[in-house]
Amino acid sequence: MYTSALMAFAHHLAAFTVVAALAIEVAMFKPPLSAVQARRLQRTDLIFGAAAGAVLLVGGLRVAWFEKPAAYYLHDVFFLAKLAAFLIAALISIYPTVVFLSWSAALRADRAPQLSAERTRRVRMCLMLELTLIVVILACAALMARGIGYLGR
Repeated sequence: MYTSALMAFAHHLAAFTVVAALAIEVAMFKPPLSAVQARRLQRTDLIFGAAAGAVLLVGGLRVAWFEKPAAYYLHDVFFLAKLAAFLIAALISIYPTVVFLSWSAALRADRAPQLSAERTRRVRMCLMLELTLIVVILACAALMARGIGYLGR
């Protein structure tokens, strides 16, 4: 019982960290960027990625061992939609991460990164899509928690 509660806490803590880090990225990504802002974005993106990994790992552990049987979740439309939205958001997040990492050479030389208008637009679009998918994930979680979408017996 306590282990299940601890796992739920860890899952929620990681999920809220993902949301906070993404919100910070959205707020900080306002080119032209200084070297300080770019370094902060890189660190925030690292936290975002680590927290997203923790959400996936702890969520997987909860499904496999700490909550209802895995078959229950695999028969829930909103669990599957939530998982799909999470994976799509993870794939979308690759582009901003690659852009942020591409700044490393400039930052080592203590220069601010230069971004084209097109790259700025793409990163911004990715961040907004990720935020939108978080809303989808939250809606699916609420529906799932009430047993809506369960197709099992």
